[in-house]
Amino acid sequence: MTIRNYMAEMRYIFAYFNHLNPEQLTQDHIASYINYIKKEHGVGRDKCRMTAQSCSFFFKHILPSPYVVPHALYPRKEFRLPEILTQEQISHVIQSTTNIKHKAIIALFYGTGIRLSELRFLEMKHISRTDMQLKVVAGKGSRDRFTILPAAVLPLLEAYYRVHKPKVFLFEGQTSGKAMNDRSIQHAIRMAMNQAGFEQYGFSAHSIRHSFATHLLDAGTDIHTIKQLLGHSKIETTMIYLHLTKQRRDKLVSPLDLLSIGN
Repeated sequence: MTIRNYMAEMRYIFAYFNHLNPEQLTQDHIASYINYIKKEHGVGRDKCRMTAQSCSFFFKHILPSPYVVPHALYPRKEFRLPEILTQEQISHVIQSTTNIKHKAIIALFYGTGIRLSELRFLEMKHISRTDMQLKVVAGKGSRDRFTILPAAVLPLLEAYYRVHKPKVFLFEGQTSGKAMNDRSIQHAIRMAMNQAGFEQYGFSAHSIRHSFATHLLDAGTDIHTIKQLLGHSKIETTMIYLHLTKQRRDKLVSPLDLLSIGN
């Protein structure tokens, strides 16, 4: 099926360059064709990659002289700013959720800024009431770190613990002693968002983590502290939140503009 798709793509290219023989096509021709279908037909990244791969296959396996389309012709994945929730939306989700486990998961995500993969393997011993910190063990990049533990999450965790009594991991799946998997956690978040009436926004665990960082920055927390809390290895990764807060500032209205002061 893939080879058939490749050949179908090549027929489009041959029709576009109908004045050339296949062996006359060069890297520049293919680059110009990909640029053409992006601009004139608005095709996405996957279609462009398919075209580039088709060319690579054709010149490598059909023509006698191998030809590899450089990766430079593969369009890079478009960067999108993450969706974030307002503080009011976060509060509404937590209050609307009737499932105590879902409630505790969302509160912990927003209160600590941890990743989904890190929440999966949390244990009760990682919670320090003395220092009000949460230890994140072997997170991304195999670096342990500490993040803040909000006092408001403790009653939710206590209520959850009384009901579910996890044996090993803080949030276990259907099998006792086994951590919840990624899909189950995302499903819990999706259920909570639907219950709150936010199903159309597509909010996820990443959205909640991004909201944690953005709201901290809005409150005046310095970017280096946020970097440490999030467990980023590079400050450039954390700098995205500066763009998010700029977007929010662009929508602000000065109180002076709300006054009628005449000319």
